[in-house]
Amino acid sequence: MKVLVLGSGAKDHAIAWWFSESKLIEGLYVAPGNPGTTAFAVNLPDVNPSDKDQVLTACREHGIDFVFIGTEEPLQTGVVDHLNKNGIETFGTPGYALKLDSDRSFSRQFATKYDIPIPAYHIFGNAKDLKSFLKENTGTTFTIKPNDLSPSRVMISSNNTDALLAYGTNLLKKSPVVVEDHIEGKAVTVSILMDNEGYFILPACYEYTKREHTDVGLGVATGGMGAICPLALDQCETDAILSRIVHPTFKALKKEKLYYKGILTFSMIISANGPVLLDYHVRLNDPATQAMVPLMRNDLCELMMAMHNNTLKGVKLETTDNSAVAVVIASEGYPEETRTGQKLSSIPPQYMANSFDDGSFLFFGAVESRNDGIYTTGGRAATVVGVDKNIILANSRVYNSIDLVNFDGSWYRSDIGVKFFESVTED
Repeated sequence: MKVLVLGSGAKDHAIAWWFSESKLIEGLYVAPGNPGTTAFAVNLPDVNPSDKDQVLTACREHGIDFVFIGTEEPLQTGVVDHLNKNGIETFGTPGYALKLDSDRSFSRQFATKYDIPIPAYHIFGNAKDLKSFLKENTGTTFTIKPNDLSPSRVMISSNNTDALLAYGTNLLKKSPVVVEDHIEGKAVTVSILMDNEGYFILPACYEYTKREHTDVGLGVATGGMGAICPLALDQCETDAILSRIVHPTFKALKKEKLYYKGILTFSMIISANGPVLLDYHVRLNDPATQAMVPLMRNDLCELMMAMHNNTLKGVKLETTDNSAVAVVIASEGYPEETRTGQKLSSIPPQYMANSFDDGSFLFFGAVESRNDGIYTTGGRAATVVGVDKNIILANSRVYNSIDLVNFDGSWYRSDIGVKFFESVTED
């Protein structure tokens, strides 16, 4: 099988590496790719992954059998529909289903129609109505998000009326805003692979979304600063997630003719009353993907063939018994005013290729190769992942390896996975 992965970020790097481990892979290409994917794939640096004609031309030139699209922009520019229309099979969300992610008003109406639990919510299109609502509910904790697609986690949760109003008013410059009740509980990220007849559920993850060492309150939201996988869930929690959210969603997608062959990610909270859906995403999350991939033992090409044959629901999940802790290394100023153009220190070739078997993995994000080295191009430069038999040891492993990626102004959260130490010790 010849596969083309679209993207250049850390989750695209991780997915490409997973493909490279397949016994069925005959050719692996990444467009445009990054400095790490060159170790096991052919980069196509001149192919814009969001340009549907360039992608189609690349598929024909290289005899691509299957295109994997796990990132946002190519979905929005219609690459999936264009390739499918021209006989190239894709793993990605077609245009008719993007509104699950890009229109929160639609997704909440969809969930309500099919009794999928969501927070109580309101949608506002102007600052006057938003201000009136917040003043009437002073002291209540709300979460405010844009109604449209956001590539990063653009939101705030607070009971400070002035802070909520200021944040919401700024978002209103671009789109209506969603104001929803803040739900306390355990945050969970779960992704499924879907075909026309069923789905294959991937391991649950926990993601750290704030810049500060906190996951509540007014901490600055980022695209994600770390993740752990798997997130320990008891059987009752797992059953509730499947029965109340995942399976009803799949049935509803079938009924509404919105199902597709691709990814659907659920951001959820397990509250005192059970799981509550916060958002649908029609792509993989970053950095949950980087934490999950090193634990997978299913052959990704075999999963793609099962999707092609509509037999995903019969495939058994195969993972190692280990845990993974993923830590994102960011540039100075991220996420507000990111400093770029910083040269990375030299990285050992074994780590560049993820071929050094010490339980450490490196997936590049916003970087590029130049004649004299690797330079940053954006906020989240790389993700380092530590894998070991439990969260404590995986945490130790990742932070022992974290300085492999070093550049002027680089920073990372030092607490990824720590909050789960107590439960591991008790076990």
